[in-house]
Amino acid sequence: MHIILSVGGSAINPNGEPDLNFLKTMAQIIKKSKNSFGILTGGGSLARVHANTVRKLGGSEYEADQIAIASTRQNAQLMIAALKGAGVKTCGNVLTSFDNAAEHATENKVVVMGGTIPGITTDADAVLLAEAIGAKKLVNISNVDAIYDSDPRKNPKAKKYTIMDYDQLNKLAAESDTRKAGMHFVFDMLACKLIARSGIETHFVSGNKMNDVTNAIEGKKHSGTIVK
Repeated sequence: MHIILSVGGSAINPNGEPDLNFLKTMAQIIKKSKNSFGILTGGGSLARVHANTVRKLGGSEYEADQIAIASTRQNAQLMIAALKGAGVKTCGNVLTSFDNAAEHATENKVVVMGGTIPGITTDADAVLLAEAIGAKKLVNISNVDAIYDSDPRKNPKAKKYTIMDYDQLNKLAAESDTRKAGMHFVFDMLACKLIARSGIETHFVSGNKMNDVTNAIEGKKHSGTIVK
């Protein structure tokens, strides 16, 4: 079965530099799984810093998106390096086309992509990758352990969702989606609509809880959020 892993840059570079333990652990989880994977990496803090710098220099949102995309692809290359180090068969390079990813997915255990075009977040890219290769499950891995009705880092009384439907997720995303490169939101509006139209079961877990990551992949109970 194909599973999409949408891996946030915050998980890959939590403190401004690559987390080797996270990368190696992810590679081992993938190696041990009987599933095949499409991985889409985000840009995280590096993308935000570069995008904001472009804006301060007078650049457009299009240009901010372009440099953020470059950051996502750097993270994708790190993921490929970790997979190769673990002996996992991958496509060997960062793919930039969903059609190419679909072709390579038939021959490799893992295909890896970063961002694609300006204006489209890596959330939406991950869902499009799922549609392209026929995956019906997506696991979103970030620095947040689940979906809440407000930012749990700012509101200690934020309500955590264990399970929710597509309409509930759409409503939350509509309240926070600014469409700007590197901005924080739960899961962007386009991504929410895409998982709904294709019935893609989506799991939200933290990269700090690798047992949850494994359980979400393998269809076992975890402490994150399931959207279906």
